[in-house]
Amino acid sequence: MISKLKNLGPGLLFAGAAIGVSHLVQSTRAGADFGLGLLWALLLVNLFKYPFFQFGPRYATATGESLLDGYKKLGKGVLATYFILSLATMFTIQTAVTIVTAGLASSLFGDFISIKVWTVIILAICLSLLIFGKYKLLDRLIKIIIITLTISTLVAVSMALFNNTSALSFKQILPENSIEIAFLIAFMGWMPAPLDIAVWQSLWSIEKNKDTKSYTTKSALFDFNIGYLGTIILGTGFVLLGTLVMFNSGETFSNKAGVFSGQLIKMYTSSLGDWAYIIIGVAAFTTMFSTTLTTLDASPRAMAKTTQLLFKRTPKLNYIFWIALLSIGTIAIFWFLASEMGLLIKIATILSFITAPFYAIINYKLICSKHTPKEWHPSKSLHILSILGIVFLIGFSIWFLTTL
Repeated sequence: MISKLKNLGPGLLFAGAAIGVSHLVQSTRAGADFGLGLLWALLLVNLFKYPFFQFGPRYATATGESLLDGYKKLGKGVLATYFILSLATMFTIQTAVTIVTAGLASSLFGDFISIKVWTVIILAICLSLLIFGKYKLLDRLIKIIIITLTISTLVAVSMALFNNTSALSFKQILPENSIEIAFLIAFMGWMPAPLDIAVWQSLWSIEKNKDTKSYTTKSALFDFNIGYLGTIILGTGFVLLGTLVMFNSGETFSNKAGVFSGQLIKMYTSSLGDWAYIIIGVAAFTTMFSTTLTTLDASPRAMAKTTQLLFKRTPKLNYIFWIALLSIGTIAIFWFLASEMGLLIKIATILSFITAPFYAIINYKLICSKHTPKEWHPSKSLHILSILGIVFLIGFSIWFLTTL
């Protein structure tokens, strides 16, 4: 068991990347607007996305190569499609997570400088950590951050439940109008995370294996399951917090990053008391900081590998190019659209959901192909869950597109 705990890493990085906008923003909003009425969506989307995330570390540790190498084996067109989809979404996703982090920094450390300047500062810190600390530092930092977040969130939920005097309704809701349906799709789009994170985790798994030779397929799956279970528990916790503190209160979340962040911290402190302001504020900030950090590492890492496979570029210089481009692009989008946090998040999450069927299908196809050792092909139950998941993701995407 001790060796298994030592091998935790990429699974927690998955949790660090996942527990961000989908939890702090979308889950609390779901609770505030619908109470516990969208728990069905949270649990269903986690269930049906599970196989396709799990195939990332499964394939990487079973073959010693990333999903991107596998995509190329399925055909250069598959890899080129991944490249185009990533290029279309990476800037919006990075901006969406950074804008929330900057808002929290402004609420916590003072608004004596603008949120736009906080963006530059946060990105500069993340860049320094990634360029000089590399994967090892990322691996160590994430363990501290996830433990801090988990404890603070569970305490907040427990206290909110203890202070609650009204009965909780578990009646489930199916949104009907176009605004509610758009929110539902956005909520599920990043719950627990966009499906392309499977690619990121395959890359992190390879880096982990370089660091420790004991990171086998079994330990990778254990690591992933711990991280995945954590995202489900905390997602449910944030829906509960939104329900207990804001549902039927008449208050709604602002689309402005600074105002939203203040509301978010207030939501925690109203449950725990004013003494918890700093603790909860720091926990919320570290959550979003970890997401900003992990996405800033993962997207350039994935794009560097993709361009290396497609165009035979030098990986090291390639990574520096992509991380610099992503940082500059994020600042540019943020500079002109900082007041449109809600719109940015909605665009990013909806794009993630409607591209999910592509990732689901190719990940399933790859893990069942001759390129994966037979002993690590999915079990019968995982096959069934995968097929149901693909049907679910395609069905919801069609439903969304036909209700626009």
